[in-house]
Amino acid sequence: MKYSDYKKTLKLHSLRITDCRIDVLERFYNNNHALSMKDLEIYLEDYDRVTLYRTINSFVEKGLLHRIPDDSGSATFGICLDTCTAEQHHHDHVHFKCNICGHIECLSDYRVPIVDLPGYEITDSNLVINGVCKQCKQK
Repeated sequence: MKYSDYKKTLKLHSLRITDCRIDVLERFYNNNHALSMKDLEIYLEDYDRVTLYRTINSFVEKGLLHRIPDDSGSATFGICLDTCTAEQHHHDHVHFKCNICGHIECLSDYRVPIVDLPGYEITDSNLVINGVCKQCKQK
C-alpha cells in the first residue's frame, strides 16, 4: 500500500490522519501475522506506549483492527475485513497460532462453525488452532 492508501483508509473510518496512525497501519499491512502491543512497541519505538495503546483502541473501535484471543495473556490484533464497521465486527474466521514462532495468523477463508446453544445468546465466537506455521515447518 502507498501512503495515500493509508490516508484514505483512515478517512474512510472517520479517523484523523496522524504520523502514528499511518505508521501503525503500515506495520499491520506489511506483516503476514497479527501483532501485539509489545510487537508495536519494538517496531515503532518513536511512539510511547500510551500513544500506541490509544491508536490501537481507536482502530478497534472504528473497525480497522480486531482483538484475537491469545493464551499468553496479552492482546493480539489483526486487520479487519472490509465488511467491518465501527458498529459491527465480523470475525467468524479461524486464527492459527504457531507453537514455534508464536505468530498468529487470520485465516479468513476458514469459518468458525456455528454452534447452537439452546437458551443462550451468542454474541461472539473464536477459534484458535495451534500448530506449526508454514515458515517454521520449512526450517
